Amino acid sequence: MPTMPVKPTGDHVQQPAPTARPAPTSSSAFERSTLDAQPATRNPLLWIGWRRRAMVAVALLGCLGVFLLARWLAGTQHLDARWTSNASGQLMLQGSPLPQLQGLQGRALMAIGSGTTELTAENSALRGAEGAAMPVDASLLQRSPRWQVDDAARARQTAQSERLSQLLATGTVRLHFDTGTAVTVPAQLRGYAGLGLMFWPLAGLAWALLLLAAVVMLARPDLRNGLFLVMSLCQAGNLLFVALETLRGLGLPEGAILAGLNLPLALDACTAAAVMHAFALHPHRLPQARLIAAATWISVVLALALLQTGMLTAVWWWAQGLCLALGVGALAVISVSYRHEPNPFAVVMRRLLLIALTTLALVTVAVAASARRPDVAHGVAVAASVAWYLFLASLLLLTPFLARSRELLREFAMLAGISTLAASADLLFVAVFSFGPFTSLAVAVFVALAVYAGARQFILDHMLGRSLLTTERTFDHLYRAAREVQARPQRHPQALAQLLRDLFEPLEMDRVDRCPAHARVLGSGSALVVPMQVAGDGMPISAALQLRYAQRGKRLFTHDDARLADRVVEQLRRAMAYDQAVERGRHEERQRLAQDLHDDIGARLLTMMYQAPNPALQDYIRHTLQDLKTLTRGLAASEHRLSHAAAEWKADLNQRLSAAQAQLGWALSFDVDLLLSVAQWSALTRVLRELVSNSLYHGNATRINVSLQFEGACLRLSVVDDGRGRAPQAWAHGLGLGGVRKRVKLLGGQVVWRENEPRGIVCEVHADAFQRSQ
Repeated sequence: MPTMPVKPTGDHVQQPAPTARPAPTSSSAFERSTLDAQPATRNPLLWIGWRRRAMVAVALLGCLGVFLLARWLAGTQHLDARWTSNASGQLMLQGSPLPQLQGLQGRALMAIGSGTTELTAENSALRGAEGAAMPVDASLLQRSPRWQVDDAARARQTAQSERLSQLLATGTVRLHFDTGTAVTVPAQLRGYAGLGLMFWPLAGLAWALLLLAAVVMLARPDLRNGLFLVMSLCQAGNLLFVALETLRGLGLPEGAILAGLNLPLALDACTAAAVMHAFALHPHRLPQARLIAAATWISVVLALALLQTGMLTAVWWWAQGLCLALGVGALAVISVSYRHEPNPFAVVMRRLLLIALTTLALVTVAVAASARRPDVAHGVAVAASVAWYLFLASLLLLTPFLARSRELLREFAMLAGISTLAASADLLFVAVFSFGPFTSLAVAVFVALAVYAGARQFILDHMLGRSLLTTERTFDHLYRAAREVQARPQRHPQALAQLLRDLFEPLEMDRVDRCPAHARVLGSGSALVVPMQVAGDGMPISAALQLRYAQRGKRLFTHDDARLADRVVEQLRRAMAYDQAVERGRHEERQRLAQDLHDDIGARLLTMMYQAPNPALQDYIRHTLQDLKTLTRGLAASEHRLSHAAAEWKADLNQRLSAAQAQLGWALSFDVDLLLSVAQWSALTRVLRELVSNSLYHGNATRINVSLQFEGACLRLSVVDDGRGRAPQAWAHGLGLGGVRKRVKLLGGQVVWRENEPRGIVCEVHADAFQRSQ
């Protein structure tokens, strides 16, 4: 369906009113947004019935899953001690409540085993053999194989973690230190206190992602929301893996470390593939959407298969390259989508994707740079994974609410990004510049705070595509529109439409019949529906203006925009109501004056006419009574049809010229029989009378030609006489000519006098915007 594009307009250019039409359809289908109802009505029963029961079931299952995971982990064994690493990559004991480890703080752990097995050259080769002591190093601290750069270090990490899990399952572990001391320590039941403080927030965030994905999917089950469900579930799984990495002490449940490489990698790859697939469908479905989706998922499956079979080395580099390549591909897809349809949702998604890609690249560089530093590698990997997955989860939480005033979520997303920047900077300072832990942390925090304080509003505006309207600009547009509505109430729809164009700069604007009670944001901010009241045949007609793609398709509509639109509509309504009240007062006062003139002055003139001493005076008074009758009838009427008014003008002028023994030439042409307001009728009546009176009494004219033309919005009035008047530029403009100028100006026109040849004066009145003047 054709749309009404936004075009630059001046203040004095007539704009056609938007015509009523059904809501436009588009492949973006913004009026069928995930969490937005139709603009006509919101279905109050949406979350009553099976959807509500399903939502409650998902929430309970999510809580039950978190509880079962926590209970399972609380029942596992671990080594209750605090460890760190040195520059040589050795595992150093920091402290422990176990009495067996007292006095060994600061010593390096060389191997782990069971029983009383000693570490010898012979059994050191028996890595993992029953009863043998396995050498260990700082790799044991790094619990996420997904963020281990070196393949050999990953294999060593996996073997050490699995061996420790097996030993913990037996109930005791023998620890061999660099002093030659070997102590046997009991495995401790982890308990809920051993889960650590970070486990619960991460598990809660995973539950929130699950719940959000369920809400989106249940609100409108379709492929796009199914892809969002895939993204949310994948990242919820990654958050749970990160929660495992934050457990206290040494030791993970058996098998957890083995799943910590392939499964998180698959979850990351599936998230990136779902993002590319979703961008091919939304906000604009590309013609090659199926081909893009098929190629994306096939590539992901093949890459994961190759990595799983071990056919590719440098697994971490391939994994990061795959995620970054899919991100770049998604960026290209959303850019192509924006070229097909300038939807601001695509702009915002492109910005968020650029931020995510930059963050992932920064994290990748930090992890890769720290791989050469065994003493910081494990800390870098944990910090990088926590920061990255928290940031990605915050973006997923924010996405369905982009058009809403979810300031908390927006701040959370920004803080997650700033935290990721700080963590990455900290890791880079340690890995590249060899800063100490305290120095690097202090510098990173300083940089992050500086960025947050100096660029907070800039980041929020550009991340979400917001453009705040200044108070001065808003007031200026509103003031001009209110003045126009007060001056010309019939232009209320056009004034409102122009005001919304000036404020929001939409790419498209349409008039729709579905009218909500208040302004509403649709399609995740792609559209804004603004109700308005249009007067028609004395009855208010419910209609609405539908704005699409704010700021020429560069930003989203927000709930702040909806509130501003409601206030604008209310202010214009008040301006129109004020003008109507003033007009009613004027009309009532005109009727009172007309009644007083008719009852008082008219009665006195009628008495004088009957008592006139001669016929000439009696005829003069009769003509005066006729003028008074015309005046009172004009004051009492709220509007005058042009054809009727012209007949009265002609009759009045004929009467005046006949009394002065002069001739009248009359020419009238119009394309539409206009309805003149009282102000227009009064101004034209007095201008004609004054001009004719001047020709008669100052110029002694014997013939006066009056030409009156109405074409569209233009008025052309010409009064030509053959009197003795000359040199109008030298006239002194008293009350008569000054009154003519003033009334013509009220009509929105200009008046000029010039000499007529061979004699007389020509007066011409031009009003190019006559229909809009009141």
